[in-house]
Amino acid sequence: MTTWTQRLAELGVELPPAPTPVANYAPAVRSGNLVYTSGQLPFVAGVLQVHGKVAPGAEGVVKPEQATAAARQCTLNALAAIHGLVGLDSIVRVVKVTGFVASAPGFTGQPGVLNGASDLLGEVFGEAGVHARSAVGVAELPMGAPVEVEVIVEVADR
Repeated sequence: MTTWTQRLAELGVELPPAPTPVANYAPAVRSGNLVYTSGQLPFVAGVLQVHGKVAPGAEGVVKPEQATAAARQCTLNALAAIHGLVGLDSIVRVVKVTGFVASAPGFTGQPGVLNGASDLLGEVFGEAGVHARSAVGVAELPMGAPVEVEVIVEVADR
């Protein structure tokens, strides 16, 4: 049977290092057989890759396609946090994804943006990646990020 880390390699996806908290919190916490990640931003090598609010076609804002890619990066960072705590291969299934999208007035495409997270989880975990999800539009996110993603997974017994 292929492990989740092997599946990532098959997809040509490399997990980043576990994220470093930007304030006083843990990147991930285990309670029983659930692991909850803190909200993850689209950092790559410690640098926020895109800034601003999401809106289609407007100048000076983040396009939905850019935000979808950012949601994917947030999810990779969440998986790295889980891997750093319990190991990626201990995941039994993805339970819930919550995504926050810094939205310009009138933008209602939050579910499409969060498909960046859901699609990645489906690619990696297949049926075990099917999850419940909330996609929420917000006025602002930390550090001017366009997207923030939280993930809850079920893990195997210790």
